[in-house]
Amino acid sequence: MKPPNLLKLLVILMVGNFALGVSVIPSLAQLDFTTKARFAVLMDYESGTILYQKEADEPMEPASMAKLMTLAVVFDMLKSGRLSLEDEFFISERAWREGGAASGGSTMFAELGSKVSVDNLVHSVIIQSGNDASMALAEGIAGSEDTFALIMNDMADEIGLTHSHFTNSTGLPDPDQYASARDLALIAQYIIREFPEYYDIFSVPRFEWNGINQSNRNVLLDDGIGVDGLKTGHTEAAGYGIVASTTEGGRRLIAVIHGLESLEERAEEARKLITWGSRAFELVNAFADGEIVGYADVYGGEEPNVGLVGESELTLYLPRGGRRCLRGEIAYQAPILPPVVEGDRLAELRVYCDEQLIQSAPLYAAGSVEQGSLTRRSLDALKELALGWI
Repeated sequence: MKPPNLLKLLVILMVGNFALGVSVIPSLAQLDFTTKARFAVLMDYESGTILYQKEADEPMEPASMAKLMTLAVVFDMLKSGRLSLEDEFFISERAWREGGAASGGSTMFAELGSKVSVDNLVHSVIIQSGNDASMALAEGIAGSEDTFALIMNDMADEIGLTHSHFTNSTGLPDPDQYASARDLALIAQYIIREFPEYYDIFSVPRFEWNGINQSNRNVLLDDGIGVDGLKTGHTEAAGYGIVASTTEGGRRLIAVIHGLESLEERAEEARKLITWGSRAFELVNAFADGEIVGYADVYGGEEPNVGLVGESELTLYLPRGGRRCLRGEIAYQAPILPPVVEGDRLAELRVYCDEQLIQSAPLYAAGSVEQGSLTRRSLDALKELALGWI
């Protein structure tokens, strides 16, 4: 069986529910980048390739960056028609006291008992990082913030977040609330992809409510490096962080940094990461749309295996001037039993660099495989028993 062209991307390792030897392309270079941030991720938006990571999967206090999950829920309800921008929600005693001016945190300065439209609440959450606005949305949608948090976690599962748990809509400190830098990048990717009709709000420079005009807290919007969103965050314990997206260099990148000591340090480190990422990488076309990535064994099928293809073209961004130590796995739960129908999702391509997962993508059956003859099934059964697979 001919393997994929290694010059295009990878050495592929086939993995079922058993282990095989690992083939590795020797390391060519180490990434020449460091950051003061305790946590960091740089993601290529289109492919999902992780271009840089530092403690990417470590749980951290997300601060107001958790509001991205709140916004994802709100945008989803708006898109499905379950919510309208013209709907109005009350500012409750709790939202006013714990999220308003008296709290000392970020606020839209909404008046107690007033009604505010979803449109204005969303603008406040994005531009002013209003805690009172976030609470009003949560209570208006779900009746309580605790119930809203359940909706947040359900959506987190749908998006594929694996190192996050939400307990409130604001990001205010809670020992049971956490997120990873990688998960925050995935939320940003989801918002940009699924809700483009609302994404422009992230770049609105100012928002006024109750006679108080506040600037967008994302100072990178004015830096001339293509940043057009998304969200900052800060608490005393967690430090300063930001989730930012840019189209600098002709493609969209998503950057996450957190755990910095000042506003100035946050801006400087984010600027460095974005600028480096936009200049230091090149696009590698790994597999064309419909091109066979690898094969998966089919137990008892009329054919011994089935080709695997991506949902579309598979691409990666890699450091310019070389191919770093790349290793690819095709992982699937063996044995795969017939019938297999063309288009069935069967496996996952996992791409590693320096033993760190930088991208994964689902793989689908390139054709159909019916159940094989009794002889074929018997031979496969003997093979499986001999190798200890079942």
